[in-house]
Amino acid sequence: MELVKTNYRIDDQIILNSPFPSFVMNKQHKLLLWNQLCEDVFQHSFNEFKDTDNIKTTLLSTIPEQLLNLLSDHQDKYQFENIQLLTKDENLLESSIITIPSSYDGELCTLVVCFLNDELRKVNTSTQELIDLKKGLTSTYMFVAIDDEGFIINCNQKFLKTSHWTPKRVIGKTFWQLFPETEEGEEAAEKIWKTITSGNVWHGEVEKITKDGQSYWVHLIAIPTYSSTENRFLYNLIEHDITEEKLLKDSLEKIAYVDPETGLMNHYRLEQVVNENIENGLSFSFVYLSIDKFYTLKEIHNIQIENNFITEFVKRMKIYFQDSSMARINSNEFVILTPLSEWFIQGFLHYLKQNPIYIGNVAVPISISGSITHSPKDQSNFTELMKASIKTIQTVREAGGNNISSLSATSHKALHRKSMIEKRLLLALDQKHLEVLYQPQFDLSKGKIIGVEALVRWEDEEIGVVSPDELIPIAEETGLINNIGSFVIEKACKQAVEWFKKGLDLKISINLSVHEFRDKNMAKTILNTLSKTGCPAHLIQIEITEKFALEAEAEANIIKQMRLLENEGIVFILDDFGTGYASFRYMQLLPIEILKIDHTFIHSLMMSEKNQKLVNGIVQFGKSMNITVLAEGVETEEQREVLKNYGCDLIQGYLISKPVNVKEIENIVS
Repeated sequence: MELVKTNYRIDDQIILNSPFPSFVMNKQHKLLLWNQLCEDVFQHSFNEFKDTDNIKTTLLSTIPEQLLNLLSDHQDKYQFENIQLLTKDENLLESSIITIPSSYDGELCTLVVCFLNDELRKVNTSTQELIDLKKGLTSTYMFVAIDDEGFIINCNQKFLKTSHWTPKRVIGKTFWQLFPETEEGEEAAEKIWKTITSGNVWHGEVEKITKDGQSYWVHLIAIPTYSSTENRFLYNLIEHDITEEKLLKDSLEKIAYVDPETGLMNHYRLEQVVNENIENGLSFSFVYLSIDKFYTLKEIHNIQIENNFITEFVKRMKIYFQDSSMARINSNEFVILTPLSEWFIQGFLHYLKQNPIYIGNVAVPISISGSITHSPKDQSNFTELMKASIKTIQTVREAGGNNISSLSATSHKALHRKSMIEKRLLLALDQKHLEVLYQPQFDLSKGKIIGVEALVRWEDEEIGVVSPDELIPIAEETGLINNIGSFVIEKACKQAVEWFKKGLDLKISINLSVHEFRDKNMAKTILNTLSKTGCPAHLIQIEITEKFALEAEAEANIIKQMRLLENEGIVFILDDFGTGYASFRYMQLLPIEILKIDHTFIHSLMMSEKNQKLVNGIVQFGKSMNITVLAEGVETEEQREVLKNYGCDLIQGYLISKPVNVKEIENIVS
């Protein structure tokens, strides 16, 4: 049976009394009937549309042209879901629409009944859940719908409010018109479009622009959806305005990275810029300038120098070092990143003389100590650039200041190696790559080895062998000496116990620094290690230098810790005797039981009678103090015999053995 298409005759009263906003329009989109609900909801009066088709540019302005044609084709009944209707005050109301072909006063027309989505609930549960979800999202976030060609077909009130667009103006605009007309804006828009047209979701922070060209920031989720009714993809943009948060973040970053007084970069921002330059393979000069005697100048020329003087100094820097990046490191120190040549940089001192800074009517004499370090030729990272600069400035100041200089290639190489040692040492300690060797100590009266000195050795796969003379100062400077000390103590205690169990009564002496004993828990740590390893205290001896002894005099806590260890049975050895400060007071204060004559005296022992008298005097001094005397660096039988005749108790050196591993010690002793 064929369905008959019928144009229904319109009854005025039915339309006017309809419980839904309803209206009738002809094929030319002129309004024929308009009920009170339409006027109440859409805020347009019937007279505004009488004898005109401007309903197309007002209420129905967001509806695409092809849908408008369907509204008035008078052929079929249609149901349109989720149509947006524009009210007089330019609010968008989401509605479902039913259109019915009709006739009114003998004229073909279309009856349009509007079912506002906010006022109706669908019975189908799953569909209603989706409707509620969409309603919740669109009431919370900005929402824009885009067709498969990138044209805007829908949006919500939140988007309109933020973007300053009106529905009439924005519907039909392209997706790309929502982004700034900059390289970054175009790139962001293309990236989003490419992602969603590939069927993937895009999300992230992005900059957009309002109708009047103002920037704002959103967190955007762009979701592709497929419309089965239209047989094409549509794209939904769900946005959250983060402009305030972004501006606050930028403001905080500015505070964090800019010196407030001069407007220059601060230390943190400088590091970022340097790292970016290095990553991009740029070559530049790292110029570090320090104003000499700044606080003396400040005192002489009153407190205002800190503001006026620095401001004027920075002005001269900016004029002289044009097209260069500048940072203020602290009150009187600055860094300039510049491509300018070395001779030009050094000319800044002459420029300052020609353009003096005045405080009142008095020209302030300025002396600058500066350094020039080239990246990547001299140093290859920010830390190394800073260290090289500080080292250079120290050298300049020692030579009288007021100069901008650079280090030699050899000095840069040494600094680079030092930096590498610092980095690799951390790894070596973590992975226990350090090695402990043992050098025997021989008792001249007993004719046998009675102990060994534990000596840390390190050979790194990248930097090779690192001598103790190179390693220890760096370890002390970086604070890693405590880690090395802990490693050697534990290793020595375990080894002493192992030998003791084998019947080898060998004492092991360990070198510790004053830095380690400044830790108030150092003695407790040593005793805990003895307890943990089961090592008798009398098998462990601690070697300290004269410098250690001299500093320990003034620090009661260090003496207290030494006494605590002495009471437990640990012996203290004074190492390198005769090379430090000429003070014997520490011999009274500190629990020293063994005195070690430095190898430099033993090396020159046979060169003159004067040297022999000096060494003999040291031995006799030790005897008079009832202290055991040990000579290190003994390499010949002749040296051994002389020392034995003087009454020296113990010797250590290559004559007996070089530092060797555990197995070789056991072979020597047995």
